[in-house]
Amino acid sequence: MIGLELVVVLGAAVLLGNVLGRRFRIAPPVALLIVGALLGLVPAVRQTQLPPEVVLLLFLPVLLYWESLTTSMREIRTNLRGIVLLSTVLVILTAGAVAVAGHALGLPWGPAWALGAAVAPTDATAVSALAGALPRRQITVLRAESLVNDGTALVIFGLAVGITVGEEHLTLPHVGALFLLAYGGGAAVGVAVAWVNMNLRRRLDDPLHGNLVMILAPFTAYLLAELIHASGVLAVVVSGLIMAQVAPSLIRAEHRRQALAFWPLATFIINGALFVLVGVELQYAFRQLSRSDLQDALIAIGVVSVVLVVVRLAFLFVSAYLIRAIDRRPEQRLRRISHRARVVSGLAGFRGAVSLAVALSVPETLDSGVPFPDRAFIVFVTSGVIVVTLVVQGLWLPGVVRWARLPRDTSVDEEEVLAETTATEEAISALPRLAADLGTTPKVMEWLRQEYEAHLATVRAKGAGSDGDPALLHNRHYTDLRLALIAHKRATVVRLRDEREIDDTVLRRLQAALDNEEVRLAGREQVE
Repeated sequence: MIGLELVVVLGAAVLLGNVLGRRFRIAPPVALLIVGALLGLVPAVRQTQLPPEVVLLLFLPVLLYWESLTTSMREIRTNLRGIVLLSTVLVILTAGAVAVAGHALGLPWGPAWALGAAVAPTDATAVSALAGALPRRQITVLRAESLVNDGTALVIFGLAVGITVGEEHLTLPHVGALFLLAYGGGAAVGVAVAWVNMNLRRRLDDPLHGNLVMILAPFTAYLLAELIHASGVLAVVVSGLIMAQVAPSLIRAEHRRQALAFWPLATFIINGALFVLVGVELQYAFRQLSRSDLQDALIAIGVVSVVLVVVRLAFLFVSAYLIRAIDRRPEQRLRRISHRARVVSGLAGFRGAVSLAVALSVPETLDSGVPFPDRAFIVFVTSGVIVVTLVVQGLWLPGVVRWARLPRDTSVDEEEVLAETTATEEAISALPRLAADLGTTPKVMEWLRQEYEAHLATVRAKGAGSDGDPALLHNRHYTDLRLALIAHKRATVVRLRDEREIDDTVLRRLQAALDNEEVRLAGREQVE
């Protein structure tokens, strides 16, 4: 299938999967997987193989960078110890447990470890899509774990494949050096790319130029890290986390508005396409196996899926009790979560695009020309495990969340009210000084003061939760009238264009201004 046909088919599949998911109240990744599996029935689609480097170099950096930009650095710092343990120790234990299970099912040790490395890391985009109902702390830990653990898995995978083809030797100093290079080198590249990004963004006035730098950043970080055999994943994540901290004071408003229009759409399309491709790949791998191998592979999918959940749950409980025994500080006690919340985190370890890309990266032949042992088996089992974690765990998770009776997380709303109240109060206090510095007339200053005080009253009323407050009623009436006036102005401008009184260029300029005002008033801007 040629590229253009594939683009159209994938785009239509992403649209169909999301529409069906919303229509039947199915998590979008699950619906997209089903659509992908059905697409795989078409021979022309099934025979189209996506090279693993396309996923690793073209798709993954964009998704990881946006996840890094939109995660909470404060929560990462607070839960850093747990995140490090989950993204390193748990990945190694998981890969080892899956390797043991795979070897018991008949795989040689090398391919068994390659399978373990493929399914060990959780997927950041799947976690965000399927675990969004969790409290902020849990979802941040899950996302941060998913952003970092790919580096650990890729080191294990490289060792497993290298040993199988005879290019690697397994010694403690060698393995330690590989991990040091992966994490140290990846972090260093991420810092360097972020530094260049910051300096360029300070000097670029044009939003198109600035956002081009933003688009290039994740690809550059990933590529440079891979060139020195470091973790491209970690380089992208570190670069994104740094930019998330400096961007609010560095990047201009028009740059941000353009970025917020581009990135959510780009990540939505890429993420959806990857889930569709997982479903297609399952069909392809299915046809590469003989009947006897297929039976063994289906058993392996069930066994590996159970191993992943059991190891994750066991680690979450055992590590919690070990930390409690070692660290008895009062602040550590404040971080504790209930056993039910821990079960929810255990079931939220979804696998996704990284696992598929790692499995597809298994070479087809050894240096001697002999086929790599059980490659089709590894790809099929990995694809099946992804499907099981997304479908089974994804469908169970909402019920488990209800069973866990997690406390409603109102911290974001409360902090938003705090920030908006404080910012507006300080703006009102600074108004006389700023007006004097700018030479603003008293009439304009008084008009602005009344507007800000009305806004402050609205924010305070929202924070108090009093829906019948006069300030909220006034704001509702004001917003509704402004929106009605905007619609009337837009109709007038369109009529003038239709009557050929104004050109389409003028229409587009005025329409952009009206659209910006409407989106701001209606509160529909995408900011997460």
